[in-house]
Amino acid sequence: MNDELRNALTACSTATITMQLLKRGLRATAMSGVAPLANGQGRVVGEAYTVRFIPMREDLSAPANLGARENPQRRAIEECPPGAILVMDGLGNRNAGTLGDILAERLRVRGVAACVTDSAVRDAEAVVATGFPVWCGGRAAPPNNSGLAMGDLQTPIGCGGVAVIPGDVLVCDGDGVAVIPRTMVESVAADAVEQEQVETFVLERIRAGHAVPGTYPPNDETMAAYELWKRKQTS
Repeated sequence: MNDELRNALTACSTATITMQLLKRGLRATAMSGVAPLANGQGRVVGEAYTVRFIPMREDLSAPANLGARENPQRRAIEECPPGAILVMDGLGNRNAGTLGDILAERLRVRGVAACVTDSAVRDAEAVVATGFPVWCGGRAAPPNNSGLAMGDLQTPIGCGGVAVIPGDVLVCDGDGVAVIPRTMVESVAADAVEQEQVETFVLERIRAGHAVPGTYPPNDETMAAYELWKRKQTS
């Protein structure tokens, strides 16, 4: 994803993104139960780098496994590319933390854009203190191996009830996380920017006293006025 595309999507809310995806027939695009860990994280856009957990099993969830070099989560911490978003499928388990402050700090230092998980975060206040943006299902003290075992890396996953394929683009903001299929990113970005402009104009009309019917959604008359307004903005 180039800088122009990233900047375009960064200017668009998840509300706008999900509407554009709905117009393309995609309904399950906003993660359920996944919210910003801290206030003021802003909007983050990046390509998905995925980790999949599976249900806990004692022989797979021994404490020694956390330090194994082949542990997919630990590999992901070192291999997730700068600018990408680490997305972890924690099976929605909010009683086990799939990220803590040490791993968050390493991701921040490496230039990873953010982490998204539908499970919990442990050491939450310390994670917030790193300044690394995280969207998660909640906070919990126990480590991931108290309820989960490692699955694999860079494979299709589900996170917050949404399918995520490596390379899909995530838009994360105060409302949550939206997932754009990588094949649709350019068209969604272009139409989302236009929608944001239309809604800026519509809001001005509402403030000026126009009634909602015919203004939102805009009818032909409102759209004609919008085109005039847009030309003035660029002249």
